[in-house]
Amino acid sequence: MNCEPVNLIIAHDFIMRISYYPGCSLKGTARDYEESVRAACSLLDIELCELEDWNCCGATAAHSLSHRAGINLPGRNLVLAEKAGMDMVVPCPLCFNRLKTAEQELLGERKDQYDLSITGGMIKTWDLANYLSQETILHHMTSKRKEELKWLRPVCYYGCMASRPPRVTGESDYENPMSMDRILECLGAEVIQWSYKTDCCGASHLVARPDIVFELVGKLFREADRAGANCIVVSCQMCQANLDLHQDKIIKQIGADFYFPVFYFTELIGLALAHKDTGKWLKRHFVDPKRLIREQDEVLI
Repeated sequence: MNCEPVNLIIAHDFIMRISYYPGCSLKGTARDYEESVRAACSLLDIELCELEDWNCCGATAAHSLSHRAGINLPGRNLVLAEKAGMDMVVPCPLCFNRLKTAEQELLGERKDQYDLSITGGMIKTWDLANYLSQETILHHMTSKRKEELKWLRPVCYYGCMASRPPRVTGESDYENPMSMDRILECLGAEVIQWSYKTDCCGASHLVARPDIVFELVGKLFREADRAGANCIVVSCQMCQANLDLHQDKIIKQIGADFYFPVFYFTELIGLALAHKDTGKWLKRHFVDPKRLIREQDEVLI
C-alpha cells in the first residue's frame, strides 16, 4: 500500500476523539500494553476517552457459566458507549469479541431476554489494530515517523479472537487479517507473510494445560523461523504472554534454538515515532529484545 504522508486538517490538535474500553488485564498484568496503547494514540493525535464506570466484559469465564451474564456484562459497556456518543476502540481481542457478541445478541431476536438494551447504529466498536490501520491514520503515522524499522522482519500474529467468527466480528479478511501488517509496513518493517496468523496459542489453558499451550506455541515458533522472521508482533496480551513468558522452556522442549522477541504493535509505533517510554515497556518483556534493536537505539533499552 502507499504509505506516503498526506496533509491532514487536525481540529483542536486531535484527529479525533474516541471512546476507549481498556478491559481488566490492561490495568494489571498487561499494563505495559496499555501504556503503549495510550502513547501510540497520543503520538497519532488521537484522544482516548476512557468509558466512565466500565466493567469487566466477563472474558472466558462468564459465558461458560451463564449465557445471560455473558451478554449483560459486555452489554452494559455498550450502553455506556452509546451514552458517550462516540465510536469505541478496544485493544484486547477477547474483550472486542465479547462486546461484538453482546451487540449481536442485544440487537437480535432474543434481545428481550436481557436486562438492558442498545439502539444499534449509533456507534461502532473497533478492534484497535483495525482502527489504527485506516488509511488516513496510516498516512498521519508515516508523516510522524522518526525512524524506519527496516531491521525488523516480523510475522504478525493476530490470534483467533479479533477476527473470528466473522458473523460476530464483521471481519471480511478473517483468515488473513492485515491490519498490523499495514501498520508495520508504514513503519518501514519488512513484514513477512505466513499461514499461521490466526492459529490459537492456547490462551488461558496455560494455567491448567501448559502442555497444550507449549505444543501450540512451539508450532508457531517453528513456522515463524521457517518463514524467516526475526520477531513476532501481536495485538493480544494473552498471546503475548503465551509466546513471551515461557519461550525458553518451549524451545528447550522442542529441541530448537529460537530467539523471538514478542512485540505489541503499539510498542513499535512508539519506537518508530520516538516515544521516550518505549524502552521502559520493552524492558518488561521476558524475551529481551535488545539483541534485535540497532546499536543507535540501545538507549531505549
